[in-house]
Amino acid sequence: MSTVTASLALGPVADVPLSRINPVAQLSAMAVVTVVLLTSLDVVTPAVVVAAELCLLPAAGLSRPRDLWRRTWPLLIGAGSVGLVNVLLSDDATVVTGVGLALRVIGLALPGVLLVASTDPVRLADALTLHWRLSTRFAFGALAALRLVPLLVTEFESVRLARRTRGVSAGRNPIARVRLVAGIGFALLVGAVRRGSRLATAMDARGFDSGIPRTNARGSSLHRRDVVFVGGAVVVCVLAVALSVLAGAWDPVFVGG
Repeated sequence: MSTVTASLALGPVADVPLSRINPVAQLSAMAVVTVVLLTSLDVVTPAVVVAAELCLLPAAGLSRPRDLWRRTWPLLIGAGSVGLVNVLLSDDATVVTGVGLALRVIGLALPGVLLVASTDPVRLADALTLHWRLSTRFAFGALAALRLVPLLVTEFESVRLARRTRGVSAGRNPIARVRLVAGIGFALLVGAVRRGSRLATAMDARGFDSGIPRTNARGSSLHRRDVVFVGGAVVVCVLAVALSVLAGAWDPVFVGG
């Protein structure tokens, strides 16, 4: 239980400008962006949205290329794969179509990266329970899971180094490397299940599942800057659609074709 308690007591996210925006305002802006990007198949709309999202990277503390790459490399690989597969396997897809699909994936996922990089999970749980009346059982369970993510990364490195110390190495064989990563992943899965059971017991012992309405010690308030932030997301999306229409590229999914 001491490991669980230490994991839940990790320090807050660094104080960056985007962290001053209320988490529910960020989620609302994400919802607006998601709706716009899912209702058009052109390349101009996601390009404008992604450009606006990239402008927020310094505000989220991701101005250094190394930090940005470390957080977004799976996203970039996935987006590139989606665009490439559609171009290669679709009869009527062009390179522009592939680029548009890749940008759409980036535009949908990058706000989540910004949210995680700039928002303390405790503030997120408080905002969800106070403003959106989300179940405290779900909110604090999600909070506990987010707090355990850094521990999972640390354990991955520990297991990898321990296996290397025992002489277990894949070398330059890609198949052996995949098998090695799969083995480490299975070990982490077993450890995560055990830690989840201990965490559930610890939270139950502290009355998280008592059914009694819970109060909030920290609170969460909405300010004018939160309204401006959501309004800015709406303006960017309207501008993206307007530029797409003016360029003749607007291709809404709800129009038959």
